[in-house]
Amino acid sequence: MGRIVKQVSEYTTRYYWYPGDKKEWVRAGIALGAGAAMFAVVGLWTGSALIGAVGGTSATAAIAGVNFGRRDARALAGFPDLSEKAARREAVAHTGRAAWRGLVEGIGGASAAVLIVNLPTQGMAANWLLPVVPAIIGALAHQAGMLYERMGHTSPSSSTLRPSNTG
Repeated sequence: MGRIVKQVSEYTTRYYWYPGDKKEWVRAGIALGAGAAMFAVVGLWTGSALIGAVGGTSATAAIAGVNFGRRDARALAGFPDLSEKAARREAVAHTGRAAWRGLVEGIGGASAAVLIVNLPTQGMAANWLLPVVPAIIGALAHQAGMLYERMGHTSPSSSTLRPSNTG
């Protein structure tokens, strides 16, 4: 949970609370900004709003997918042992946050598909193939983000399993 603190007067302070961390909101803004920039560049380059929308939503889905994947991998790494009551409560909190990320990712993919399908272009590719491209790219990026996060951490036991050359 993040907060913004504003000093209104000498004796009054206002606190504004918002969900998530500020860095996660910045990453979401970067994803949206990259998608808008991709839409503009590809749309101007090709002269097609359809191709621009597919490119823009795919860029947003890719960046958001990597961010969600990294967060899911960190959450899985910190998942508690379920032997005591406090650990079970923490597991429910982890699961709730993962469900929220899944909901947001699903709504994003569905929204991109609805946007693309409702563009004025018709045809097999425009109506059936291109709407699923951002969802596929987002899902693959989610897996790539999880893999990246897992590859970034080495297990402590891996260094003890290596044979020694001093022998």
